[in-house]
Amino acid sequence: MASAYVPGLQGVVAARTRLSRVDGRKGELVIAGYAIEELAGRVRFEELVFLLWNDRLPNARELETFRAELASLRDLPAITRQVLEAAAAQKLPAMDALRMAAGTLSVRTDSETVPEGTYRDALVSVARFATIVASYGRLLTGEGPIAPHHGLSHAANYLYMLKGSHPSAARTRALETYLNTVIDHGLNASTFTARVIVSTESDLISAIVGAIGALKGPLHGGAPGPALDMVFEIGEASNAEAFMRAKLERGERLMGFGHRIYKVRDPRADVLSRAAEELFRSDGDVQLYELAREVERVALGLLDEYKPGRSLRTNVEFFTALVLHGLGIPVDLFTPTFAVSRVAGWTAHCLEQLGANRIIRPESEYTGESDRRWVPLDRR
Repeated sequence: MASAYVPGLQGVVAARTRLSRVDGRKGELVIAGYAIEELAGRVRFEELVFLLWNDRLPNARELETFRAELASLRDLPAITRQVLEAAAAQKLPAMDALRMAAGTLSVRTDSETVPEGTYRDALVSVARFATIVASYGRLLTGEGPIAPHHGLSHAANYLYMLKGSHPSAARTRALETYLNTVIDHGLNASTFTARVIVSTESDLISAIVGAIGALKGPLHGGAPGPALDMVFEIGEASNAEAFMRAKLERGERLMGFGHRIYKVRDPRADVLSRAAEELFRSDGDVQLYELAREVERVALGLLDEYKPGRSLRTNVEFFTALVLHGLGIPVDLFTPTFAVSRVAGWTAHCLEQLGANRIIRPESEYTGESDRRWVPLDRR
């Protein structure tokens, strides 16, 4: 019996995974058994990568070994640097540069000691994404890339490569919380793409490049920047209601609100709201944070008024924009910074897929003509 056609495969279960569980009706995100609120603000990014790959948090010795492995692979081979320089010369978007550079991840540097194989490819993907994105960000502004600092954590090193100075503990914690919060999120389009590719027993690097291609699409990767643009346009709390009411009257969206999956508040928004508050307080200026919270409060009230029953609540993009802006990361690096985290989730899904592999090969429903007959060219 033929299977029913489901547009977009919505509601179709295509994988079993221990990596993450998303419950949109309850507003829950579970990462390998832990609620995202339990871990995001407490553990280092390397701990969460280890958890996804090994199904347990590391002890102190294991963490140090794992951090050293990742740090040893941060340097880029010459071909990767050349690709980034060529992309920057043409001012290509950062996601295009990341996709192009990711295709060179198979190239080994002279200092590599990790043996060839899937595990090496997973390590090098996580290790070098941060170097690629930070290097390209600096190339776009006419600055030279900064070599990785192998004594810093993954998050601190990313900020160091972007800015050229050692970040404070508070700034490192803010970025670490963000990276932890978005590391994995169910079978989204980019993760599904990675699993499909690796299910053919192609190499893991190919799967990662494919995932970047999926993330690059605006219907998946999104754009946190516009959520913050709206806050800046409003400028003062007293302007919030009139500004957003006018947008809703014109039928426009309020950026940073509503999510396809979450029918209640996105749990990642709560985690990042706290991270943003701590970041801005540590920098001694909470004015923008307080404005954003007031904009959020007014927006939620207006959405209930204009779109009753839709349950449009704050999503991850709203506070992502606030945190990344507070860290001084430019808007055109927002989605690539997301990829610096999500590559850990992609690699985890690839490793899981290969652990009990069966090629992902769904059916299609033919809707074209039948019983056509060939006609010679001179009679058409």
